[in-house]
Amino acid sequence: MSDLFWGVSGINWALFGGGVAAVLGGIGSAIGITIASATVSGIVTEDGEKFGKLLPLAAMPSTQGIYGFIAAVLVLIFFNILGGEATLTGAQGFAVFLACLPVAFLCMFTGIYQGKTGAAAAGIVARRSEDSGKALIFPALVETYAVFSLIVTVLMMTALQATFGG
Repeated sequence: MSDLFWGVSGINWALFGGGVAAVLGGIGSAIGITIASATVSGIVTEDGEKFGKLLPLAAMPSTQGIYGFIAAVLVLIFFNILGGEATLTGAQGFAVFLACLPVAFLCMFTGIYQGKTGAAAAGIVARRSEDSGKALIFPALVETYAVFSLIVTVLMMTALQATFGG
């Protein structure tokens, strides 16, 4: 087996996958939080008493960055990169990279769309603060797909770890 795949070592492919997951998840979270926070800030300017009920709507997109971070850490742990004992071939490292893509891309997009959904749901709280629990349902629906992507990435990495004898 070759140690390189398209001229890149297995460890570097795996690190690239983990990095892409962390970066794209973080980008999605940052954009989503910004979108939701802009709307929430306007509402709080008018009625500061609603801050506590609106904060979860602005914070919800932050989970996508957390999921990307989890994927990156799991790459380091599952494939012994932290201990310096990684023995991934180029093709194996590329497989790890591919396993990171579901959480990377889904978390980027769901973070953004969760922010948009949270901003829209903030309008519910602005008009009817007693319905803040109902308002949380809409961004939570988007969250479901971010969670699914993390589960898929973890299952794929677990299968790869077992396949590689890690």
